[in-house]
Amino acid sequence: MQNYSNIQKFLHDFVLNRKFINKSLFEIEKIIYLKNKNIRNESHIFVTGLPRSGTTSILNFIYSSNLYSSLTYKNMPFILSPNFSKLFHKKNLPAKERLHGDGIKYDINSPEALDEIFFNNDEEFIKNELVNYIQLILFSDNKDKYLSKNNFNFKRIDLINSILPNSIFLIPIREPLQHAYSLLNQHLHFSQLQKQDDFIRRYMNYLGHNEFGLNHKSWNNPIKFKDRNNINYWLEQWCLFYFLFYQDILKNYESYNSCFFIIYEELANPDYIKKLLEKINFHQGENLNLNYFKNSNKKEINIDYGEDIYGNATDFYKKFKDKYTFNNSSV
Repeated sequence: MQNYSNIQKFLHDFVLNRKFINKSLFEIEKIIYLKNKNIRNESHIFVTGLPRSGTTSILNFIYSSNLYSSLTYKNMPFILSPNFSKLFHKKNLPAKERLHGDGIKYDINSPEALDEIFFNNDEEFIKNELVNYIQLILFSDNKDKYLSKNNFNFKRIDLINSILPNSIFLIPIREPLQHAYSLLNQHLHFSQLQKQDDFIRRYMNYLGHNEFGLNHKSWNNPIKFKDRNNINYWLEQWCLFYFLFYQDILKNYESYNSCFFIIYEELANPDYIKKLLEKINFHQGENLNLNYFKNSNKKEINIDYGEDIYGNATDFYKKFKDKYTFNNSSV
């Protein structure tokens, strides 16, 4: 997005800022490409949870199996019309590091969290059109299963599950202080980038990427800490997110056998990955590199943080880590 030409920026602003354009193209796509194939009972995968917890790495890892279809950068800006977007022959430039500066590289064929544009509609539209939308994405890649990364889909597990009952939900959790520090750094980083180039702010806003930056939206209303430039704000958000989400899952999804929590720090362990793949009945593990994930090197944190809130978060994280070792990882 940093190197977009003025014409590209205009096109993205024009299309992504107008729901009627996206929905109109979606209706045309259905007329031309929709085959009404039965995909409801396929084991689609939805990666969700807080950003900076490994969601993108998990997405890329599973996508590398070549068994799933996902939205990619080549679908921009026509997110609701994945087949129409193929009519635009985009040059595949060499992969480059994404703006986060975290070593993850991408090109136009890389999967990305883009389907919030679809989910950012009323619930009735989602209920009526989710299967159709996924069918269009699958048809564009000639695949049978859908793979999504969307940090907001934790709020829609019950809705998605009611439509696609065999779906799998992967929810990573990361050591709270390291996680909060990463979120704070990204917030400061993107706030600066967006001040320098307002298109970055608009682009992220169109896609519902309000995880950090000038348009950041809290996952839960802050209680004690409201300064987004302070690590305690992000620690409190970590606590609120996982405490409330975990309680909600216990309350609403206790009978589900499709929600799997993933310990971020264990991703570099090939045995852990193997057990995860077995647990989600991913029988094509031989297509994947079990050493895909890099070691999680802890950053040295030399800023003040609340000992009480960190202590509470750490206690919860340790219990979480002890419980979800894939001996009993379904909720």
